[in-house]
Amino acid sequence: MTVHDLNQLLLVCSLVLLVAVAAVRISSRSGLPSLLVYLGIGMAMGQDGIGNVTFNNAELTQVIGYAALVVILAEGGLGTKWREIKPALPAAVMLSLVGVAVSVGVTAAGAHYLVGLEWREALIIGAVVSSTDAAAVFSVLRKVPLPSRLTGALEAESGFNDAPVVILVVAFSAEGPIEDWYHLLTEITAELAIGAAIGLAVGWLGAFGLRHVALPASGLYPIAVLAIAVTAYAAGALAHGSGFLAVYLASVILGNARLPHFPATRGFAEGLGWIAQIGMFVLLGLLVTPHEMADDILPALLIGLVLTLVARPVSVALSLLPFRMPWQDRVLLSWAGLRGAVPIILATIPMVSGVDDNRRIFNIVFVLVVVYTLVQGPTLPWLARRLRLTGADTAADLGIESAPLERLRGHLLSVAVPEGSRMHGVEVAELRLPKGAAVTLVVRDATSFVPLPTTVLRHGDELLVVATDPVRDAAERRLRAVGRGGKLAGWLGTGGN
Repeated sequence: MTVHDLNQLLLVCSLVLLVAVAAVRISSRSGLPSLLVYLGIGMAMGQDGIGNVTFNNAELTQVIGYAALVVILAEGGLGTKWREIKPALPAAVMLSLVGVAVSVGVTAAGAHYLVGLEWREALIIGAVVSSTDAAAVFSVLRKVPLPSRLTGALEAESGFNDAPVVILVVAFSAEGPIEDWYHLLTEITAELAIGAAIGLAVGWLGAFGLRHVALPASGLYPIAVLAIAVTAYAAGALAHGSGFLAVYLASVILGNARLPHFPATRGFAEGLGWIAQIGMFVLLGLLVTPHEMADDILPALLIGLVLTLVARPVSVALSLLPFRMPWQDRVLLSWAGLRGAVPIILATIPMVSGVDDNRRIFNIVFVLVVVYTLVQGPTLPWLARRLRLTGADTAADLGIESAPLERLRGHLLSVAVPEGSRMHGVEVAELRLPKGAAVTLVVRDATSFVPLPTTVLRHGDELLVVATDPVRDAAERRLRAVGRGGKLAGWLGTGGN
């Protein structure tokens, strides 16, 4: 590649990114997940589009897709709130294991008996489309917030079910006869256990190190956090475990460890996540050859009907049998099984492995994801409203950023009081911060002042709180508790975790 080629590549990539960023506004207004817009950009650039670019390297697409998934899972884990997914964790695990198994079996049976695919190809498709995508779900629910019990279940399920699905697709796509189910189940269990152990260990060690070592520049914290998350993936994969589960769990721990400069880290990870999604979907759009899909549209629609109306509801019903959950929640969880990045990327595995009819498998998965995202995406907010699951009256959480003061053995907490926070109307003295912590400055309407004990806090205020090292965590817990429960937090049992 010459410098001239590099200049052309940079121009094309920057223009694609700008178009993709602008397209997010269109998708947010229409209620469609942005993945469809990015796929459309790639298809428009492809050999059947205006760009007339020929691209058919499935192996490169798979490698880049895996790398993008690592970033996307890391960003999702960093944004996962433990207090929301903790109550839904058992249900999410059941959906990710039992639910995936049921979905694979039912979908594969439909692909075999209704479409006529061989069992191997049917099982591959069943496994590929059994992974849900939280980004697709929440992109259409931005304006219709769900109760935390549902968002926690959906978010945890999407983070957990990628791992067993990847293992199944690789096993079904391997050369030779498929191993008996006992060995396959043992392999899945071992890989998940190894990945979970490595992810938890790397996440805990990384969080411990970042909380006790003050880096010389705030910009190093986001880099360190992403490096730790990628380390978890690589270590898990090299140890023959689930790297995807490892990176998600490590990121969840890092995201809930109250790291210094975490809002900046979260923003950095979110930006990388957007770049990963845009690049991945544009590349997948390039890999598609639309004129070859005509014969695969009807099979994709039939398999999609089985998946959406039979496999997903049955898998949700069986997975949640041990739990007492309202029927409205079960209905929404059944319809909220949107597919996104993972199925299309996993559809490249049989292409790279040389499975018979691998191109047909990819085309069926591509059409299924696009069509049923178009159907389910816009109707999901409507269904949530009809089921009266549009969220309870909950207080908005505080935005707290911590900067370590190494030489002073303390921390400077920057606290933003958002709309909906119950800290509104609370006097500074009523915060009841632990000894060693104090509100030193309030910024209100672009004006800074030193507060009195009787100063009443308002929505939109920004507070600077100085806390000594021993009481730093207690001070943050107290601030979050007041943000959720008001001045009587603690006395009324409102926690701050």
